[in-house]
Amino acid sequence: MEQLRKERIDRGIKVRTEGIYAISSLREIAYLLFPRISFIFGVLVLPLLMPTLYWKRVISIVCIYTLLALGYDLLAGFVGLVCLGEALFVGIGGYLTAILDVYFGLSCPFSIIVGTIAGAIFCTLILLPCLPLRGVYFSIITLMYPLTFSRIIEATGILGGTDGITDIKGISNIWIELYTLCILIILSLFLLRRLVNEDIGIVLRGIKDNDQTVRASGIDVTRYKALALFISSVLGTLAGSFLVHIYMWAGVSLFAIDFSILPMAAAVVGGSGTLSGAVLGSFLLIPISEILREFGAFRIVAYALILTGFIVVKSEGLMPYIERKYHQFERWTKV
Repeated sequence: MEQLRKERIDRGIKVRTEGIYAISSLREIAYLLFPRISFIFGVLVLPLLMPTLYWKRVISIVCIYTLLALGYDLLAGFVGLVCLGEALFVGIGGYLTAILDVYFGLSCPFSIIVGTIAGAIFCTLILLPCLPLRGVYFSIITLMYPLTFSRIIEATGILGGTDGITDIKGISNIWIELYTLCILIILSLFLLRRLVNEDIGIVLRGIKDNDQTVRASGIDVTRYKALALFISSVLGTLAGSFLVHIYMWAGVSLFAIDFSILPMAAAVVGGSGTLSGAVLGSFLLIPISEILREFGAFRIVAYALILTGFIVVKSEGLMPYIERKYHQFERWTKV
């Protein structure tokens, strides 16, 4: 009689390290590719499942927050810089794009591209003096920037003051809007994963663990921090640039603290330092936030309870838990 025993699916695939694999069958190739294909398929199919225009627009906003969450997770999870100034990136990118669109007459794609790059450079330059700071000091300083910019606009009345900049051209087709954002999410995640798995990722993790040791080895720590900050800024200003074309309006609400807090919450719930956890957290928390609008004033209470429950029950985040369970799947094999 043939004897069988249970064996974890990943046995025989992983060889000594997490990054080197010995693949011997189509089944093992499928095991490695399934999570990635499932993610791409899910993101591309999700817009088709939305029943109304309202929920299609919600998916667009989810993608906006996902870009912010990815930028936050890169800084916090790999460099150790907890940035509470994501709203600064949104505001600067949004206002620059609005100016280029309304006052200079650039088309939607060009205003987004130029606004994103110029905004990211500007945000990186004004935050450069903060890079030597760590921990709560860096967080507090970055939180002050969006508050300062919003108060300056309100007090001086520049850029439309509290009325904002109107008559911004919108994206002509909801499907173009949705699938452009979805493709950007997929590209951003895979490019960031590629980045942190290269040598630069080792340096960034070293800076997070002990930046003095990295500096003692002759590596320019400030340059690597600035590079990570610039990449995070690009994701944030890109989110702001798209947002003003979605709403066809740019105002001080672009500097709202929601753009700083919700991406952080999404990254924590999904699993800090995983990148894919930031995506999962955004696709869970932002729709929940929209559903809770029906609770009115109790929305924040309900949202806080849900968020607290996630963190208390699964403090490591959902993605590390799901990944661990996936690797623990077993199959019957011959003895």
